[in-house]
Parts: sequence; structure tokens; C-alpha cells
Amino acid sequence: MGGSERSVSQIYGLRAAIIAPLLVAVLSLATGLTNIAVGVTFGGPLAPYIPEVAQAAAGFTGALTGFLMLLSTWSLRHRHRVGWYATMLLLPITAVQGLIQATSYSLPLVVLSILSMPVLGANYRQFDQRAALSNTQIAALIALSGTLGYGTVGTYALREEFGQVETVLDAFYYTVVTASTVGYGDVTPASQQARVFSLSVVVLGTASFAVALGSVLGPAIEARFAHALGTMTETEYDLLENHIVILGYGDLTEPLIEELGTEEFVIVTDDTDRVARYRNRDINVISGNPSDEQPLHDANIEQARAVIVATENDAEDAFAILTARELSPNTRIIAAATARENIQKLRRAGADTVLSPAMIGGQLLGQSALRDDGGAELIEQFE
Repeated sequence: MGGSERSVSQIYGLRAAIIAPLLVAVLSLATGLTNIAVGVTFGGPLAPYIPEVAQAAAGFTGALTGFLMLLSTWSLRHRHRVGWYATMLLLPITAVQGLIQATSYSLPLVVLSILSMPVLGANYRQFDQRAALSNTQIAALIALSGTLGYGTVGTYALREEFGQVETVLDAFYYTVVTASTVGYGDVTPASQQARVFSLSVVVLGTASFAVALGSVLGPAIEARFAHALGTMTETEYDLLENHIVILGYGDLTEPLIEELGTEEFVIVTDDTDRVARYRNRDINVISGNPSDEQPLHDANIEQARAVIVATENDAEDAFAILTARELSPNTRIIAAATARENIQKLRRAGADTVLSPAMIGGQLLGQSALRDDGGAELIEQFE
């Protein structure tokens, strides 16, 4: 029974809910670009009922849908709820696009899109994070939107001084190709006033696009450095499942790390020196107070299979247990009590199991003293 539950969990896990839409995005991009390049003839089962214009649109818009799906997948990696909604909206669109075309390129897209929807739907509760933008990203969005608005309104107002600008769409097209420094040359200013205006669009557009790219590429570059240095990024912590979270640092931490071996685990401690040492040893560690909510969220405690609390301070352990239990009600919590009289207190705080290393050590010493062989077998078990 346990094996079947584990296999189902793996199929419908968080990673599957992210990887499946990512594959759909790649297929949608590939199908759209292929249709544009080779000009595939559409003849799907819905072809008699779909206007030719819609069939043609389904061919070249696949690339655009794939790009939007990539953006929503990026949001899924951060467990954003808005990314879940966007992806669930795009998956039926990619399936319909592939169904209308029904070519050898698009049939895998249809199948994967349909299969991805129940996988993503089953993980709705996993995507509970709000999409919080950094100050740099907000500034980039404002700058880019402002530049495009300024260019579109200005170009349309000066449309008589641009030979090929007649509609707002023409003005927007000219603004985008000018601000991005593409400059196809099909629309050109015909007066000094229009040229000066175009120069302002170029300057503002270059600056806003640079800020926008920096806000997007900056975290990616940081992630590459983190990977090269052997540390996990925030996104990688978000994808952890069935791992162990160790709250605090004490004398039990090093033996615990050795015992866990190759198991996935994350340590949360506010000891900055210890954090630096663990990162140098390629051990997953988050700097923060074990009783604060944010570090535990960062360690993805909601998806952990067990939490171990061992700070050698029973009062701090109690606060850490309370926070862990509030954030993850169903996760097993194991605590180590420094003082024997605090065992029941830690249990009342929410720990499922409370052990006293001092009591265990005393019992082992007593058993060793009472045995004729000096407790050699007992000692060997812990060497």
C-alpha cells in the first residue's frame, strides 16, 4: 500500500506539475515555429467547422502561446497562485490549437496538454504563494509601460509626420521596433519634430529595456553563481519534497548529518558562522531564526516528511515547534529535550516524539555497567 501511495505521489507531485507544462510550452513553441517555417497544411477533425483564418492563426500563434506558457511555468516554479491560473488557462488553448492543426507535429502537443491539466489541478494547494515583485522589477515594469505608452500616444498624435502611421496599432508597432532598436525602416519620420520625438523614444526605450532585462537576468545570473558555489537557490528550495528540516544547531547536529547521509535535508539556523561553514561543505542551510515563519517557508516545511528540533535550548525548541506545527500540521516533528522535566512541555507544544539524549545516555551507561561484557555490543551499535 505504501509503495502505491508513493508512486501516485511521485506522479502527481510538485515537480510533475511544473515539468509537464514546461514540456507543453516547448512543444507549442516548436510546433508554432515549424508551422511558420514549412507552412504545414491543416486538416484536423475540426477543420470543416473552423474558418480558414482561424486555422491559419492556430498555426502561427502556437509560438506566442508557447512563450506565454514559459512565463507561466516560471511563475509555477515560484509556486505562485497566479501562475497556476495562467497555466490552467493556457493548457486548453494549446490543446485546441493542436487539435485544429492535427499534424504530426501537433498531436504530441494535444496529448501532453490534456494530460497536464489533471496533474496541475491535483496540485492546486501547492501553489499558494503571492507573486511579489521586487522594487527593481516594479520600476522596470513602470519604465517599460511608460515608454511604450509615451511612444504610442506621441506617434499617433504626430501620425501626419510619419508616412505609414494611420492607426493606433501602427503607432504601437513603430514604438516597439524603435524602442527595442530593431528599426525595420518601413516607418520613418518625415519632419524635424518627428525625428526629435523618435530620438527620445530610442533613448527612453533603450534605458527601459535595459532595466527590464537586468531585473530578469539578474536573478538568473545569481542562481548560476549559487549553483557553481554548490548552494541551492530559493527556487530549488521551493521544489523540495519529502525532505527533512532540521531546526537549530547543537551538539546533535553533526551526528544527525552523518546519520542522514544522502537523504535530502535543510538546516535552519541563525548562527551565521555555522551557516558559512555548512555552505562551504555544500550542505543545504538557510540563515534565520528557527522559530520565525519566513525561514521555515523558505525551507518548504509544508512539503517536508519530518522536522527535527534540537537547539539545546528547550524554550527555543518550544517556539520552533509551535511555528512548525502551525505551518505544517501534518508533518511529523521530533524534538530533543535538554532537561527531562521539559519532555511533556515540548509534546504539548506540538512535537510528536520527544527524546532526551541525557536520559538515553544514562540508560546506556547503566546497561553497560550491569552487563558482564561491559556492554560491548551496545557500544558497538553507536560507534
